[in-house]
Amino acid sequence: MRGERGQASVELVGVLPLVVIVGALLWQAVLTGQAVWLSGSAARAAARAAAVGGDPAAAARRTLPPRLERGLRVRAGDGVRVVIGVPAVIGGGTLTRVAARAGFPEQSP
Repeated sequence: MRGERGQASVELVGVLPLVVIVGALLWQAVLTGQAVWLSGSAARAAARAAAVGGDPAAAARRTLPPRLERGLRVRAGDGVRVVIGVPAVIGGGTLTRVAARAGFPEQSP
C-alpha cells in the first residue's frame, strides 16, 4: 500500500482541468440561454413601445441588464428586430449575437 500514497491527489490534479472546462462550458450555455430569453423580452418591449409611438430602442434597453446593453441593436420597421451580443465567459468579449423579432399592430390613441 505504500506505493499508492497520494494517488487520490494525483488523480484530482489530473481531472481538475477537465472539471474547470466543463464548468465554463455549462456557464456559457446558461449565459447564451439568458441572452436568447432576454432578446425576446426586449423585442416585445420595443414592439409595444413602437406600437404606441414610443422609442423602441429605449424600451429594449430598459429591459436588458447593463452587460447586454453594450451591443444592442434595434431596428424598427415591419415589427421590431433586436440584436444583442452573448458575453463570453472567458475573455470578456462577445461570443456571438442573437436576434429576436416581435410586432404589434399600431394602436390609435
